[in-house]
Amino acid sequence: MNKPQGKANCKWTPELAYAIGLIVTDGCLYSDGRHLNLTSKDLEQVKTFARILGLKNKIGKKASGSNRSKDYYNFQFGDVNFYRFLVSIGVTPNKTKTIGSVDIPKRYFRDFLRGHFDGDGCTYSYYDPRWQRSFLLYLTFISASKKHMDWICQEIMDKAGIQGRVTHPSKSIFQVRFAKYDSMKLFEFIYYMPELPCLTRKRLKFAEAVATAHLSNKLV
Repeated sequence: MNKPQGKANCKWTPELAYAIGLIVTDGCLYSDGRHLNLTSKDLEQVKTFARILGLKNKIGKKASGSNRSKDYYNFQFGDVNFYRFLVSIGVTPNKTKTIGSVDIPKRYFRDFLRGHFDGDGCTYSYYDPRWQRSFLLYLTFISASKKHMDWICQEIMDKAGIQGRVTHPSKSIFQVRFAKYDSMKLFEFIYYMPELPCLTRKRLKFAEAVATAHLSNKLV
């Protein structure tokens, strides 16, 4: 029997770890053991994913849920070796509510986490109306799997020394949440160099919030 030929390189690099973070959040492994998909509202994110894996497949567009407008970019490809590699590290079909830990080498965890953030993470910030100079900043990682959020929370503590809190904000969603000072530390942790694969709009938004937080601290 011929050995299946892989299209994507499975050798660990910071870029691959980032791409796996995207797959864990916005990706899908089909049950046929071969095909994978990444869907995102951000064309930049899909292009970065394809570039990292060295793939030239066409980027399509699709609708999501009840919205018939094709507002999402869709990237699909077949690769038995890469599929098996993902399964071997804990990324499986029908992962949404069942995924737990992912076997990411310690040196690449921050890159994986940046991909996870670009996929399903968010930041939000505002001035507390009770105290004009009190600027609040929060960072969250989101999943439908509590096991996965428990793992993310523990890994961030073990590898960055930053303590988050797992919460259950809605019936189907779990999140790891970080307040201002820990969010600022995590910004430095995941954006540890200027030129890294990332979603530009999220990095700029996060950077602006961190800069405002530093300024507000000086004014207090």
